[in-house]
Amino acid sequence: MSGLLDGIRVIESAMLFNGDRLGVLLGDLGADVVKVEAPPVGDYLRDFLGQIVPHHSPAHLEVNKHKRSVVINLRVEAGREVFWKLLATADVFVDGNAGDAMERLGVGYEQQRARKPDIVYCQYSGYGSYGPYASIPTHGQMMNALAADTPYDMGPDGKMHASPRLGGMQGINGGEGTATGAIYAAYAVAAALLRRERTGAGAYIDVAASDAVVANSWIGATYSLNDARIADRSTMPVTGDQGDGAKYQFYETKDRKVILFCGIEPKFWKNFCAAVGRDDLVGAEATAPVDFAGGQAELRQELQRIFHTRDLADWVQVAIDHDIAMGPAYRTAAELPDDPHVAARGLFHPAQHPIAGPYTHVGFPARIAGSTYEVQRGAPTLGQHTDEVLTAAGVSTAELAALREARAIT
Repeated sequence: MSGLLDGIRVIESAMLFNGDRLGVLLGDLGADVVKVEAPPVGDYLRDFLGQIVPHHSPAHLEVNKHKRSVVINLRVEAGREVFWKLLATADVFVDGNAGDAMERLGVGYEQQRARKPDIVYCQYSGYGSYGPYASIPTHGQMMNALAADTPYDMGPDGKMHASPRLGGMQGINGGEGTATGAIYAAYAVAAALLRRERTGAGAYIDVAASDAVVANSWIGATYSLNDARIADRSTMPVTGDQGDGAKYQFYETKDRKVILFCGIEPKFWKNFCAAVGRDDLVGAEATAPVDFAGGQAELRQELQRIFHTRDLADWVQVAIDHDIAMGPAYRTAAELPDDPHVAARGLFHPAQHPIAGPYTHVGFPARIAGSTYEVQRGAPTLGQHTDEVLTAAGVSTAELAALREARAIT
């Protein structure tokens, strides 16, 4: 564990992917994440999208790792009072709910700030905390759909079908919305913590996953919004998703795997031609910084013949030896652990969950010198740590019993 957020206490109120993913990213950096759940079900992500063992879906095991679970009923006064004791120990509050759900429970940002002015409060939801759609609960692809990342059209069968994304420099391809937004939210939380260290000021942060999808696809958004203003298109791809550009294209290798060739700069193209003994393909001296070779069908066919002469691993070695921009293009994530580069980076983390058993986590993609990635603890069962966390927050054994009697905790 990197320990970059050691000593930081995060309280998370979230179900499903948005807030869950933000909390786990902060946990990846060493924060102590306490997941406050509502009785009687809590985060029902445990119970759908497949089960390894009962109440342990793969998604729950991944996005709720590191965390401790506390069940507090915020709908009763006794529950809110114990929440305030817990908040007094916190640095960050993650609100993964739509609209003003926390405020209506009496524990929203303004209520928290009144008791703890330096709290860093981050509301991360599908559509954000303000705007006409703020109160709409979001699911699945809704954030990507608003961001123009999942285009659909009517088919001849009278049903809607996924249509190709707008290609070239204009398409939105910003990544899965809940994960994309969580990255921006975690980035903002870290910055707010730094400012608080310097000034003592807390912060309210509002992140919409739909906004993040667009921001993460800044190239497509920028070129779509400014398309009519471009006067010189000579250095742009001729068509959409790598289209017929021979020098920026996916090719099949001898072993039926795929490589993405990106020889659009003159130096990479010359290096490639020299490496395969085809100086005859170099052509005239380039006058532009890049050449996608759009519309050059014969060249594309010839390059496919060349790539069919060696296996993928051999082509990757050519890229390493001859300074050429090209690399593997895998079809599924299941292929990735066998790639030597991915394996060397240590992205995947085999673990043993105390209930679900063997499980492979996706680790944290940033490498911090002097540290290795670790899972602090496996994803918790509902209320697994209620007594542990509240006792540390100053709640006595007698008070715990009284709170249970009042159905404020479980």
